[in-house]
Formats: sequence, structure tokens, C-alpha cells
Amino acid sequence: MHKIFTVAVLLMSVLMAGCTVALVGGAGVGGYAAGKDERSLGVISSDISITTRVKATLIKDEQIDAFDIDVDTYRGVVTLHGHVNNAAQLSRAIKLSKTVSDVKKIISKLIIIK
Repeated sequence: MHKIFTVAVLLMSVLMAGCTVALVGGAGVGGYAAGKDERSLGVISSDISITTRVKATLIKDEQIDAFDIDVDTYRGVVTLHGHVNNAAQLSRAIKLSKTVSDVKKIISKLIIIK
């Protein structure tokens, strides 16, 4: 139940962050953020969606502590940062991330700490 709540909070925070940019964009702040990133708003939105779905997939998994893994997406390429306890968790995190639709490639910067 705790993981479901966490996934819901994560999804809401990502979605709310997107809404903030959209709402404030008319005031120039969104234009400033878009000016700093050469991706179109559609690509940025897609990357945010991929990041959220990868993180949710990792959170749902019982064998991985997803809170030790950060997920970044750029043009469909997912980068996993953080740490895991063993090689099996590292492989599992990569494998699970590849199952998410629209993921083009996985770059693992995960380290094994035990």
C-alpha cells in the first residue's frame, strides 16, 4: 500500500510540475525554460512521461529499492543514477526500465554498494 501511495504522489508531483510550467509559461517563465532546452515541449513532455513510468515500474518491484535510483530521460534515452546492493538488482533495474514504452536506450550509471 505504501508503494502505491508513493507512486501516486510521484505521478502527481510530476504532473503538477508540468502544469506549473504550462500555466506560468504565458508569463514568460515557461518561455525562459523552453529557451534553455532545445527540445520541443512535446519531446520534453514525452521525456517526463517516460521518467515517471520508469520510476513507477521500479517502485512497484519488490526486489529493488527504487528510492536509491534516480531516473533522467532525454529524447527517450533513460539514464539510471544511484546505487543498488548487487549485480542482480542492477540487471533487474535495467531490464525493467527497458519494458517501458518509448524508451529508446538505457544508460546505467548505477553502482553496486555492497
